[in-house]
Amino acid sequence: MTFSVAVAGASGYAGGELLRILADHPDFEIRTVTAHQNAGHPLIAHQPHLRSLAHLTLTESTAEKLSGHDVVFLALPHGTSGAIAAQLPADTLVVDAGADHRLEDPADWAAFYGGEHHGAWAYGVPELIVSADGTKQRSRIVGTTRIAAPGCNASAVSLALAPGIHAGIVEEQDIVSVLAVGPSGAGKSLKTMYLASEILGSANPYAVGGTHRHIPEIQQNLRKAGATAPTLSFTPVLVPMSRGILATSTARVKPGVTAQQVQEVWEAAYVDEPFVQVLPAGTVPRTADVLGANTVLIGVALDAAAGRVVTVLAIDNLYKGTAGAAIQSANIALGLAETAGLSVNGVAP
Repeated sequence: MTFSVAVAGASGYAGGELLRILADHPDFEIRTVTAHQNAGHPLIAHQPHLRSLAHLTLTESTAEKLSGHDVVFLALPHGTSGAIAAQLPADTLVVDAGADHRLEDPADWAAFYGGEHHGAWAYGVPELIVSADGTKQRSRIVGTTRIAAPGCNASAVSLALAPGIHAGIVEEQDIVSVLAVGPSGAGKSLKTMYLASEILGSANPYAVGGTHRHIPEIQQNLRKAGATAPTLSFTPVLVPMSRGILATSTARVKPGVTAQQVQEVWEAAYVDEPFVQVLPAGTVPRTADVLGANTVLIGVALDAAAGRVVTVLAIDNLYKGTAGAAIQSANIALGLAETAGLSVNGVAP
């Protein structure tokens, strides 16, 4: 069976990455692509790398245009997908790549986003530990028709720390994460801080001091893994690479925890995962190793002198961080092979 697909926000970075993956997916057929100010333009004018989709024309992002498909992917600005999603048929699989349906607590939404809270959908990180018995989030995605794809930074930090939280070998207080982030995660919006002249040759911190919108999402994920009231110091840094995230996260370890135990806990958490790989002790990943792939690479070490576990995680923010997670979750919801259409092989150099 082939599932018909519509992608809203198809002229942006996330929409383009969704289309790039979907174009080669064996079970999906892209029928409709929509945009806002670019409606009426040929898709190829905004996504010139998608040569196999040159026949498509962008239409308006309305519920009317999106209805009638088996699957709808929403790659729209935060705060805009909720109203459209509410008008789509209940039996349509809708995957929101924006933030509108990620947060469970309306107070978190009000504090970090503002505006109407549209409720939480099944969270699109299948590998995340979500219960004391080690159950993963994929069990909550099976058969659903509403999926919230994750924030790219949020899924990176959550996957990096959840094993230690779940195993009870790290403290949930005083977690520190510093991320090197490519600017494509902010979309195609024309802002001074994203200009090449501002980014090239510079590293630029932003959302410093607990203001980044992914913080409540990370805390929500860590609570599912076993934390009660986790505290997190989170600092992203824009660096001159178009895509990729290198997340370095540290947390205090419980007394008596050894380096071998740390390695074993993380390996056990992801041993059966097709897309998450824990590297051998003493090695750490690079963003170059995951570009263009749905792969998560994690290096973990014990800093005995500081009494802290150190995790270094690399993902491609557009692929596994957004579009790949959305399609992987859609595969699960529809009963397809979870790995269908998704690659673990990156591009190099």
